[in-house]
Amino acid sequence: MKGPREVAVAAEKAVLRRRLRAARRALPPEAAARASADASARLARLPELVAARRVLAYAAVPGEVDVTAWVTARLAEGGEVYLPWVDGDDLRIARVTDLDLDLAAGWRGLREPRHTAGDLGADPGGLDAAVVPGVAFDSGGGRLGQGGGHLDRLLARLRTDAAVVGVAFDLAIVPRVPVEPHDVRVDAVVSESRVWRRD
Repeated sequence: MKGPREVAVAAEKAVLRRRLRAARRALPPEAAARASADASARLARLPELVAARRVLAYAAVPGEVDVTAWVTARLAEGGEVYLPWVDGDDLRIARVTDLDLDLAAGWRGLREPRHTAGDLGADPGGLDAAVVPGVAFDSGGGRLGQGGGHLDRLLARLRTDAAVVGVAFDLAIVPRVPVEPHDVRVDAVVSESRVWRRD
């Protein structure tokens, strides 16, 4: 059972999610596409990602920064890219080499790597870096996810030296994200206009 503080943090998270989801929906498609292109260009220059050989990425859903251009460029350069799929309460990961061929509609219509029942996927401990979306981020590395905890559980399985990079539109950078002990902080956040490093 949740204590008073946990209940208060959960309520604060819910309010922030509603506000920022509404702000993302209000962003014109052309503006979102431009911002996604700019953020992808920043990802391509980020030192910790340039140095990384095996990187976790994501297939954007509506409202998220679309990093397809960056993923496609990494694949063309021969980099190893992994994407997640939902397996109950967990996320599994698989290496992808072609976004058109390797992805299919999965859990709740999300684009996920093709996999078979019982597939445990690749070991997250082998990743050098992870690029992750979020509903909100702050300069201290706080990340507000969608609310299911799937990504936090996956990130907790990374090596301690693996870089975790959040990606969001400028509008999703807030003064403070409410966090709980299980929430994994990111090392940097990339938006269309800049890179924030964790305080």
